[in-house]
Amino acid sequence: MAVLLHRLGHGAYRHRKLVLGMWLFVLAALITCVGVFGGKLDDRFSVPGTESQRALDSLSKTLPEASGASAQIVFTAPEGHRVTEAPYTTAIARAVAEAEQAPQVSEVVDPQSSGAVSGDRTTAIVQIQYPVQTAEVRTSSVDAIQDAARTAETDGLRTSVGGSVFNSKGVHVGPSEIIGVAVALLVLVVTFGSLLAAGMALLPALIGVAVGLAGLLALAPAVSVSSTAVTLALMLGLAVGIDYVLFILSRHRQQLARGTDPKESVALAVGTAGSAVVFAGITVIIALAALSVIGIPFLTTMGLGAAGAVLVAVLAAITLVPAVAGFAGSRLAPKPGTRAARRAADAEGDTGRTTMGTRWTKWVIAKPLLTVLAVAGILVTLALPVMDLRLALPDNGAAPHASTERKAYDTISEKFGPGFNGPLLVLAETDGGTAATSSQAGAQVAEKLSTLKNVKAVLPPQPTSDPAQSVITVLPASGPDSVRTDQLVRDIREAAPDLRDTTGAAVAVTGTTAVNIDVSNRLSDSLLPFVAIVVGLSLLLLMVVFRSLVIPVKAAVGFLLSVGASLGLVVAVFQWGWLADVLGVPHSGPVVSFLPIILIGVLFGLAMDYEVFLVSGMREEWAHSGRARQSVVDGARHSVRVVTAAALIMFTVFAGFFPLDDSLIKPIAFALAVGVAIDAFAVRMTLVPAVLALAGRGAWWLPAWLDRILPDLDVEGSSLQKAAPAAPAKAEHKDPEAVS
Repeated sequence: MAVLLHRLGHGAYRHRKLVLGMWLFVLAALITCVGVFGGKLDDRFSVPGTESQRALDSLSKTLPEASGASAQIVFTAPEGHRVTEAPYTTAIARAVAEAEQAPQVSEVVDPQSSGAVSGDRTTAIVQIQYPVQTAEVRTSSVDAIQDAARTAETDGLRTSVGGSVFNSKGVHVGPSEIIGVAVALLVLVVTFGSLLAAGMALLPALIGVAVGLAGLLALAPAVSVSSTAVTLALMLGLAVGIDYVLFILSRHRQQLARGTDPKESVALAVGTAGSAVVFAGITVIIALAALSVIGIPFLTTMGLGAAGAVLVAVLAAITLVPAVAGFAGSRLAPKPGTRAARRAADAEGDTGRTTMGTRWTKWVIAKPLLTVLAVAGILVTLALPVMDLRLALPDNGAAPHASTERKAYDTISEKFGPGFNGPLLVLAETDGGTAATSSQAGAQVAEKLSTLKNVKAVLPPQPTSDPAQSVITVLPASGPDSVRTDQLVRDIREAAPDLRDTTGAAVAVTGTTAVNIDVSNRLSDSLLPFVAIVVGLSLLLLMVVFRSLVIPVKAAVGFLLSVGASLGLVVAVFQWGWLADVLGVPHSGPVVSFLPIILIGVLFGLAMDYEVFLVSGMREEWAHSGRARQSVVDGARHSVRVVTAAALIMFTVFAGFFPLDDSLIKPIAFALAVGVAIDAFAVRMTLVPAVLALAGRGAWWLPAWLDRILPDLDVEGSSLQKAAPAAPAKAEHKDPEAVS
């Protein structure tokens, strides 16, 4: 792999104009496709094969309003008044009439017809149904509903609009993300000591991100792509894109500092650091692509979309970096006497100075057992809240307090009960018969459902276009994300055989709440097998790379500690509500159901990334000197500074998405940011050196028979470094523009 990448680096350097032109052409073509054919993003959560999904698919044909998007206008009378008073009933009727004229609306149910008036007569709800899914509801229709609500405010009513039409529909890019990129640029400037080098590092990464995002959006007309998938791809593309470029460019500048010819230097950097980048990228891609085996379409799209963004970032790093470096030529070399030149010399061990990374490593391994116990103890303590982990999909109850959908949600919970925000739909089907037979069976089912625990109310059966069907709305006494609601769904399903025997109707629980519960349960059941796959993969990959048994086991344990501590902090902040006000978390409750699997997939790749860059240098020193303890110190000198910069960049990019008022993205950004910080600084830079110092020579042991079986990937390009010609004392660099 190293030899192939070395040749690729040479070719990209020589044909830099062609390479850059091809990337820009592809970007322009994809942007054109998005503009001409771009489809809408689809944020539906579905679980093929489950009872709730089968029933929902059936209702989409026989009663589209029940399976489509919905909206609610909540009217609240002024203090001391009731919504049943004449002026307010007139205002509500006028709002209903306007809502009926809104585009795409199929049905508007006024409070008098539905009985949606609170017991104290201060609040009323108008229900609005669409025959299409949320992603297909046009903005003009939502605006028309909000305008209809505002007309009632002129008569003194307070209004708020909620419902599924307010689910996230777009990609969020704002000031916080721009600040994250600006901080990443600042870290690059400090790391390289050069604005030119920092710009050269950022340019390929941004081009790669743009191509990855445009490619994903171009697929929207043919493939169901969610807004969360696009945001995750943007988040990961920025983070790994900048990091991968940083690894290759920093190696290139170190070689330029000691006089290597620019063309040979960039090819060698792509062959060595680029090999590690390709390996790290492949691990991330495999882990993210593995999300597709869970069998949930939106999670498959999310995983494959993010994997595609990482793939583009890898390709940009190994092709665009040498091309862009070709335009800069020797100007990327640190100037003699500057801090950047001294850092490059320190990294190569050409001076007697002790770097900060060396000092830190020496301090860590001075008492390695104490270090291991302290770090492991802290991380295990942080992971303890995971024992209380609950998973669910967020609804409008997790929206910002100031948003209209959150106000509507809170008002409904207060005045009608939390279950009104998450009704269950029970589809009752008889075998043949007339509509009257079906209606009679539905009424019997409704009567029996009303006797179940945690049921607040059961509405009369509603017929569909199929005479054998009726739909019964069940209002739980608990909220959509409550464990009691989850149990009610289980109770109805357990009662289904008895209901069929006594009423003649087969029943199935569906609706948004039931589908979300099934999604969360599927993800919970998939969590441990997914962890087993990822950990097993890490053991195999690292055994091949480092020819060791201790290092893979240590890396896997460290990875599990990182994931556990990160999830523990997520539970403490988002589920328990610790520091929620300080951090701007609007709602405490169950953790986003797909967050743990996303965190495991992403953090696995990043952990392997840092592991390879740190430990490969230690392995090289061990192979050269045979001194186990000293090789840990000398090896860390090569990479601690670069890994520190990479971790800071990833942290700032992920943290840049945290301020978003998005109930899906906010916890994911938090988990990835703290996960990167914990894994890079606590595990890779602290725990790893201490464990290797404790293991001594045993850290690099591998049975001879296993060594012969395992392939030699040469991730760090050792063969290239041994074959590289000695650098001249003073290199004469040609003008980069004169090189063909």
